Amino acid sequence: MKAVHLPIPGLMLLEPTVHHDERGFLYESFNQRTFNEATGTHYQFVQDNHTHSAKGVLRGMHYQTQQPQGKLVRVVRGAVYDVVVDIRRDSPAFGQWYGLTLSESSCTQLWIPPGLAHGFLTLSDGAELLYKMTDYYAPQHEACLAWNDPAVGIVWPLQQHGIAQPMLSAKDQVGKALHEV
Repeated sequence: MKAVHLPIPGLMLLEPTVHHDERGFLYESFNQRTFNEATGTHYQFVQDNHTHSAKGVLRGMHYQTQQPQGKLVRVVRGAVYDVVVDIRRDSPAFGQWYGLTLSESSCTQLWIPPGLAHGFLTLSDGAELLYKMTDYYAPQHEACLAWNDPAVGIVWPLQQHGIAQPMLSAKDQVGKALHEV
């Protein structure tokens, strides 16, 4: 597994070794020792999540105010534009965002350290994501940064993918501004 360091401290794209032949492919999607060596971290994962979203669904920008969760995210069907925002007040990248396309064909995974808000826009007709989490879901600490906060300035590829308006949950429609985080 190769770890590619991205512009936000601690954020990494993980590229597994994929074995292809005429039957298809095989790769090791997770190995604790390999993950620790590739990322230089010692996080343990305690929860797995699986989500399915239709085209145009935008989920985010989610985080927990207490019990912050590190996330190892991969797409197993379809494609998404995956985005993180650094909301760690002591980080040199505070308020900065980074986005990239994750898809089933790339087999890559995104390591999102605790302290980042996370969200994605479904680009394909449908997409399924698997998340490994470093802490448990705590609904009492759940929070949302506004997906369209002008202070952050995320550029979502809506028009490029024929999406007039993203589909948002009720909580995602009322996300907080960065200065409130």
